[in-house]
Amino acid sequence: MFFNFLNIFIFLFGLIVGSFLNCVIYRLALTPKLGSDGLEKKQSFLTGRSYCPKCKHQLNWYDLIPILSYLLLFGKCRYCKKSISFQYPLVELATGLLFLAVFNPEYAVRTLYLLLITCFLVVIFVYDLKHYIIPDKIVFPAIGIALFYSLFLLFTGDYSLSHFLSMIYAGILPALFFFLIFIISKGKWLGFGDVKLVFFMGLFLGFPEILAALFLAVFLGGIIGIGLIIAKIKKIKSEIPFGPFLIIGTYLALFFGQELVNWYLNLLLS
Repeated sequence: MFFNFLNIFIFLFGLIVGSFLNCVIYRLALTPKLGSDGLEKKQSFLTGRSYCPKCKHQLNWYDLIPILSYLLLFGKCRYCKKSISFQYPLVELATGLLFLAVFNPEYAVRTLYLLLITCFLVVIFVYDLKHYIIPDKIVFPAIGIALFYSLFLLFTGDYSLSHFLSMIYAGILPALFFFLIFIISKGKWLGFGDVKLVFFMGLFLGFPEILAALFLAVFLGGIIGIGLIIAKIKKIKSEIPFGPFLIIGTYLALFFGQELVNWYLNLLLS
């Protein structure tokens, strides 16, 4: 009974965090404002009252209840009656489900780590999908946290030095490969943000899960890209953000990585 209550709490907490992440995603794209002195004034993407993106009206607490407010308002702003992007409830729901998926009360430190990383990956996923950019403000802290977590496990004895180094190599080697693709294609096949994201993925997943994640990302990206071209939604030369596929591959490898690697090895050896 307690475990079920805890799961419900984690899911609801994830919905609330997802609502906050929507604000971060929106505010990351804001251009600096001009102050009274004519100089650019930085806008924080972490603080400030929430408001409608269309009419700029400040929202009350009852306008910000995750998913429920969207449903009760029929997907429209209470004040200007313009449509609210379906992104908002989707991000809230996805964050809640991911929080539930990574939650394990037996491993409190690892759970906290995975919850924090999930926040960064949700922001990167949506922001890259919308703006075709992986923001340094998000990916660099994610890299730092992944590195700090590995160092923490090294000093507590949960990681041996060889295992710690393998995590570092899992970040560097795939990132170097993607960096070469970036250089050769002059940024046409993938962006430099993808290189940084792959470096994070290696630190986060390690070997061999990073290989499974990259294979799945390329496979899914290729399938969906071809589907979009056939449906005439995209053209052959159209830009398609790769970050979301890398993140999908990351979670698939996190949950099923070893099984996927074993399946592939059995396929090769059979």
